[in-house]
Amino acid sequence: MDLEKYSMGIGDRFGRQGEAQLAAFVEAAAAGRDICPVWNKSFREHRLVSSSPADVRAEADAAARALGWTKSYRVDADHVGLATIESFLEPSDFFTIDVADFIGKKADDADVDAFVRRMSRYCGELQIPGMTTPLNVTREAVRSIASRYLLSGREAGKVYRRILEAKGPDGFIAEVSMDETEEPQTPLELFLILAALAEEGVRASTIAPKFPGRFNKGVDYVGDVARFEEEFDRLVCVSAYAATEFGLPKQLKLSVHSGSDKFSLYGPIARVIGRRGAGLHLKTAGTTWLEELVGLAASGGDALALVKEVYAEALVRFDELVAPYLAVVDIDRASLPSARDLAAWSGERLAAAIRHESGFDINLRQLFHVAFKIAAEKGERYFSALAGAEKLVAEGVKRNLLERHIRPLFFAGQSAR
Repeated sequence: MDLEKYSMGIGDRFGRQGEAQLAAFVEAAAAGRDICPVWNKSFREHRLVSSSPADVRAEADAAARALGWTKSYRVDADHVGLATIESFLEPSDFFTIDVADFIGKKADDADVDAFVRRMSRYCGELQIPGMTTPLNVTREAVRSIASRYLLSGREAGKVYRRILEAKGPDGFIAEVSMDETEEPQTPLELFLILAALAEEGVRASTIAPKFPGRFNKGVDYVGDVARFEEEFDRLVCVSAYAATEFGLPKQLKLSVHSGSDKFSLYGPIARVIGRRGAGLHLKTAGTTWLEELVGLAASGGDALALVKEVYAEALVRFDELVAPYLAVVDIDRASLPSARDLAAWSGERLAAAIRHESGFDINLRQLFHVAFKIAAEKGERYFSALAGAEKLVAEGVKRNLLERHIRPLFFAGQSAR
C-alpha cells in the first residue's frame, strides 16, 4: 500500500466533523492538489473521550460516502506500541509506531558492535545528494548513535511485524515516530535510524523525527525559523538518500507532528519540498476541537455558557489536564483570565480569544486545547450544543484546514481556484 506524496493527519476529538474536514480536501482537489486525508486518533484520546478505533473508521467512511470522495483516505492508529495496538488492527490502515520510550535505552553491546561493523562502510565524509556539507561519519559516532537508538529500532520491528501478521504486506502504511523526545535528531542520527529500521524490515513510508524548536499544541512554532528550514532541508535530503540506499519505500517522507497552527513554518516547508520534489505528511493536533469551541462561543446563548463552563472547570483542574502535555504546552497560568472575568465576555470576544488569529490569547487557547476531557464528560449536552451550531462549526473547521493549513503548505506560489 503506497501513501500519496502529500498527506495530512486530521484529528477529531469527538468524531463529529468528518464531513467538514473532508470538504477542505475536496476543494483542494478541485483546485488541483490531491492531498490524502488521514483520520488519526491515539489510544490516550480514545480512553479520555470513551471512543474506539472502529469509531474513527466509521467516521471516515461515512464522510467519504456523504461527499462522494473516491480518492484515497486513511485511518491512523496514532502513537501505538505493542501494549496498545490490538484494538487498532482491524479498522486502521495507517499505523504510527511510537518508539520514543525506547530512545536512550542502551542496546546490547554485541548488537551495537555488530551494527557498527555493518555501518563501517559509510565512515569518512559521506556525501548526501543535495547537501553542500558531507556527513562526518566516525566509528565512535556510529557507536554512540547505535547505543541510543538501536533498541528503539528493534521495538519498531516488533510492532511492525505484529501489524504485518494481521494486515498482510499490502494492507497498511507504516510511520515511525520519534518526535516525543527531549533532543532533535541530527541528519546522521536519522540516516542510521533508517538503516536500523531497514534491517528490522520496517518499510516505513513516513518518519517523524524531533525537529529543533518547540511544537506546542495549537499555537505557532517557537524557535529559530531559519535554523528549522536548514535542518528540515538536510533531513529531507537524508531520508531520500536512505530510502534508496537501504531499500525503503521510494515515497519515504518526513512527517511533522503537532503540525497544526505552525504558520511561520509553512513557507519554509513549502520551499523545501518544492525545491527537493519531496512529499510531506503533516499531522494536526486538536485543531478541530478548538474550532468547535469557537463556533459554540460565537453562537451565544446556552452554547456560549457551556464553553464558559468548560473553561471554569479547566481552571480548577489545571494540573490534571496539563500533566500529559507538559512537553508540548507552555501556559502562563497567572496570565489566564479568571472564570469570573471570562463569564462577562461576549461570544464574539471569547471566540476571538480562542481562534488562532491576530489578538488571540495564547494561554487561554492552550488551556482549552487540553480541556477536551471536560467536554467529553458533558456527553450529550455537549453534542447537542454542537448540533445546534452545526453550520457555523462546520464552516470554521473547513476554513481552518483549507485556508490556514492546506493552501499555505500545498499551494505556495500559486493561487487555488
